[in-house]
Amino acid sequence: MVTLLYECGIRRAELIGIKDEDIDMGRQQVRIFGKRSKERVIPVSEATLKMIAEYRQQRDAEFKVDHSHLLCTDRGSKVYPKFVYERVNLYLGRVSTIEKRSPHILRHTFATHMLNNGAQLNTVKELLGHSSLAATQIYTHNTIEKLKSIHEQNHPKG
Repeated sequence: MVTLLYECGIRRAELIGIKDEDIDMGRQQVRIFGKRSKERVIPVSEATLKMIAEYRQQRDAEFKVDHSHLLCTDRGSKVYPKFVYERVNLYLGRVSTIEKRSPHILRHTFATHMLNNGAQLNTVKELLGHSSLAATQIYTHNTIEKLKSIHEQNHPKG
């Protein structure tokens, strides 16, 4: 859950909606159905695909799932919003001291990391599934702080 939320920058509802057939191992991508049933395709790393394959194998060995969704609860049923929220909160609490520990924080972190590492704003907009650039620009505040820092360190009049 945490890996997909962070690596793909997807919403909690989008994560819950991923079905086995949405994972394309050959093309290394996942098909996401976002708000208003907008479809987008997001690249996924080989390491994450390997983790998904291992998860599926373990899931199928433990449960006879009666749904086609990728993720399931400890009892084999489809995950639901509160389950995802609580698990993400738990896992982030083990590795981070931040107070806000939610699926959306991982989406925000994805966008910030992409922008801080040189991704174009329009590319991040497409990956996040935003219909307008204005929605994506909320993620640029950390990037602007980074730019100010770089400017201060490198500009002769900084």
